[in-house]
Amino acid sequence: MEKAYVIWRALQDRFLGPVTAVLLFGCTLLALVEVVRRYAFGLSFYWQQDFVTYVILSAVFLYFGIAQRNESHLSVTIFLELAEAAGPRARRAAEVVRLASVIFSFLFLLAVVWWGIPEVLDSQKYNTRTESLLLPLAPFLWVLLIGFTLMAVQLFFQVYRDIQKLRGRTVLEEPREDDSKMLLH
Repeated sequence: MEKAYVIWRALQDRFLGPVTAVLLFGCTLLALVEVVRRYAFGLSFYWQQDFVTYVILSAVFLYFGIAQRNESHLSVTIFLELAEAAGPRARRAAEVVRLASVIFSFLFLLAVVWWGIPEVLDSQKYNTRTESLLLPLAPFLWVLLIGFTLMAVQLFFQVYRDIQKLRGRTVLEEPREDDSKMLLH
């Protein structure tokens, strides 16, 4: 399992992270070019707004799993933080609650992907389009499902890690960032 997690982290860090960064950067540049084209020359691509919106959303979808791994997403942790200060029994209860929430999230994402596949196939079948009517919607919906799948994989590793933590074992630890990398963040 450790080796699979190392491969998973490498996929996220070496492929998904850079891909999302390039998508976001490219769409930001396209949006800036369109602002100049629209206001300086009175010209604009009518599909540009849809393209930028959906590609930025696609980049965010692909980043879901990385955000989950880094715990850099919105989460309510007041119960867990209060339990940390309340003592070992409360801390253990908080770990069980955390595990239950991760399991629920994992199962929820599996259900979303399972029932989302027919919806995307229908979108392909009926050739659903974006608002500009130029871009097909199905590729963006596939990226959404891929993003949810990637997040489910990350949650699977977290479920495994949290179960092992309750058993008193430390597994799937994130490597510590050295001080030189910390300065870049």
